[in-house]
Amino acid sequence: MSEGRSILGMILRNFILSFRPRQIRGNLAGKDYFGNKYYEIPADPRQGKRKPSRWFEPLEKEAFDQELPAEWEAWLRGRRQDAPTVEELEKNLEIMKMKKKNALLIEQEQAVAKGDTKEVEKLSPPTTEFPKYEEYEKYPGQKT
Repeated sequence: MSEGRSILGMILRNFILSFRPRQIRGNLAGKDYFGNKYYEIPADPRQGKRKPSRWFEPLEKEAFDQELPAEWEAWLRGRRQDAPTVEELEKNLEIMKMKKKNALLIEQEQAVAKGDTKEVEKLSPPTTEFPKYEEYEKYPGQKT
């Protein structure tokens, strides 16, 4: 008989280990600029867990079509080991805003070159002014 492993010993050891408390709640890994929170339970090879468990908690519980930053999505899917830093997220957000602004300017320039004024109006950034009506007074006691 082999002295190293016995089935009864393995069953008894696993039974005793099953009473140890397990980590159910994850460690907060970070937040994104949308307000989502990201959690992780690290891998524990002693318990046969080779990969960490990662998930996120959305800001709005009912919104199933949440937008996630690319850095956090890569972390959730295991494509990157470490969670993104705040500096990295801010830098990439500024780059994204700059690219959107430049794309809008290029589209406007192309529309002007074609001479399409309707396209230029459609591409111009939306204004947030209040509507103006002739029947309402601009200043109290004055019609115009």
